[in-house]
Amino acid sequence: MKAKVHITLKPGVLDPQGKAIAHALAALGFGGIAEARQGKYIEIDLAEADRARAQAAVEAMCKQLLANTVIENYSIELAE
Repeated sequence: MKAKVHITLKPGVLDPQGKAIAHALAALGFGGIAEARQGKYIEIDLAEADRARAQAAVEAMCKQLLANTVIENYSIELAE
């Protein structure tokens, strides 16, 4: 099973990388950008066939290592 994990900063958390991206895009001539926010995308191949156990395992991975849950949100998508 494959887990796709999207990690983003929570609303209200300052995002200096996002600001730099928005500024660089504007400097390259891309107008109309009000805001850019950056995040992380992680794919994990799991040797687990049970969807509930796979979900629980990836939840634990996010809480213990992949995401800083104080300032970041995460979402998990499982695909076979």
